[in-house]
Amino acid sequence: MEKLFRLKEHGTSVRTEVVAGLTTFMTMAYILALNPSILSASGMDTGAVFTATALASAIASFCMALFANLPFVLSAGLGLNAYFAYTVCGSMGYSWEQALTAVFVEGVIFIVLSLTNVREAIFNAIPASLKLAVSVGIGLFICFIGLQNAHIVVDGSTLVSLYSIPQSIADGTFRSEGICVILAIIGVVLMGYLTIRGTKGGILVGMLIMWAVGMVLQALGIYVPDPDSGFYSLFPSGIFSAPASMAPTAFKIDFSFLGKPDFFVVMFAFLFVDVFDTLGTLTGCASKAGMLDKDGKLPGIKGALLADSVGTVVGALFGTSTITTFVESSSGIAEGGRTGLTAVVSGGMFLLSLFLSPIFLAIPSYATAPALIIVGFLMMQQVGKIVWEGDLLEAIPAYICIAAMPFAYSISDGIAFGVISYTVFHLLAGKGKKVTPLMYVLAVLFLLRYFLI
Repeated sequence: MEKLFRLKEHGTSVRTEVVAGLTTFMTMAYILALNPSILSASGMDTGAVFTATALASAIASFCMALFANLPFVLSAGLGLNAYFAYTVCGSMGYSWEQALTAVFVEGVIFIVLSLTNVREAIFNAIPASLKLAVSVGIGLFICFIGLQNAHIVVDGSTLVSLYSIPQSIADGTFRSEGICVILAIIGVVLMGYLTIRGTKGGILVGMLIMWAVGMVLQALGIYVPDPDSGFYSLFPSGIFSAPASMAPTAFKIDFSFLGKPDFFVVMFAFLFVDVFDTLGTLTGCASKAGMLDKDGKLPGIKGALLADSVGTVVGALFGTSTITTFVESSSGIAEGGRTGLTAVVSGGMFLLSLFLSPIFLAIPSYATAPALIIVGFLMMQQVGKIVWEGDLLEAIPAYICIAAMPFAYSISDGIAFGVISYTVFHLLAGKGKKVTPLMYVLAVLFLLRYFLI
């Protein structure tokens, strides 16, 4: 292990990396249930998508360890899978085979960009203040995701509002949804306390404890499953299961889509979001973990970007949407994960899930949501490193970047707003020479995206 991952050099141990890998997997295991559900709207076979998602996630995470020795874990990206199913195959009317073709071509272009240092150059061109802002913005973003997954924050007349316990009692949903909300709040308190105490593996321990508490409440009849509303039994339906065949979706690339007028628009949309979501996640998580060097660069980023792009190509061939670096990797990093061993452990769990899917699909969102909320706090700590007074040309774009991520519900949009505002403000202040040429190119591309695509 030491020879492969240089654990001592990174100040970590096998135990720490294993706990980090398990924690990351637990916080993102929901994708194994969610991705097949979303892609099924395009007509894809859910069992085949489950297997494809697990295998592609494992392979991409192993590539992350092999190419970069970094603790980032990959799987099918949220948002991109919805765009795949509801926009490309829904409103635009293309088949899922054609959509997979766009993902495949995007992945190939991604590999070329990674090998030619274009993506690394983009990462290095982002100013230090924006890199810190990305970390803080991601913290708010995943906190918001956690609050939503826990149903603590729900839709309301003000776009979002707090969940109402009295209302749930009145409409009869308290014994399913309401109990989960209360358990999630207790989970936040428990994981927060374990974090304060500095308990190793506290986030993972907290998730397992809350899952166990929920099963006890279900056994006592206090929690009542309501599948129609998305609240399922907390007990696994079984232990072992044979992996579903990928035959219905594997290698179904339809190159006839290349001749369609919408192909480049669809492909570029996948590419654009994938590039900047990945850069944002790598920047934010690496900044929080202290992985950036004195020049603000991430050693091994070229390998990390290559792993991401290879994962996308493999995923498209197997039959799933774009594979990307998951922001939930921050939960494992918060547990001390610093090397590719973390990614290997998570990848191994994805493989194991093929045979133990009933167990992993039973992990409730109320148990994983508190982990995202606490990790959001840990990433928010980077806000103190941003210089808020003295150089407002750096501070205001950082603020815009931070605010845009949770409110636009997008890492890539947060980066876009930050890059555009940074460039525009420097030009207006007559300090355009401080902005690198690549930042100007990025600003123009972002503007074209919003106005033309």
